[in-house]
Amino acid sequence: MTRRMLGWALVLALGVAFSGLTTAARAADKNASGTWSWTINRNGEDIKTTLTLKQDGAKLTGKIKRASDGTETEIKEGKIGKDNELSFTVERERDGNKFVIKYSGKLDGNTIKGKTVMTIQGQERSRDWEAKRGD
Repeated sequence: MTRRMLGWALVLALGVAFSGLTTAARAADKNASGTWSWTINRNGEDIKTTLTLKQDGAKLTGKIKRASDGTETEIKEGKIGKDNELSFTVERERDGNKFVIKYSGKLDGNTIKGKTVMTIQGQERSRDWEAKRGD
């Protein structure tokens, strides 16, 4: 092989290697698996929530835990779809009343931004949420 051919072979090999790295990085950005956390302020008290997700294709499973009372609850109906849109529900109980919180959001690298919606005593309440992976 000539020196020029070796040079082109090296350029080609580096190009293939770097394209593989960027493909792997893009795949990681589209995977919701991991530990996520966020804090909300309710009545002057900061409440930290931790969410552990596992992604298998379009299916999400996991648990959500509130630091304020230590309860850990399985998520239900977890899925991630086109454009990294994800959703799941959580069933909670407070003062003997059961209610469902519907989470929806968009995965963008190590951030999920979205909304929660719940109905309590016939009234729908919505709130923004933003979770960070690894916090």
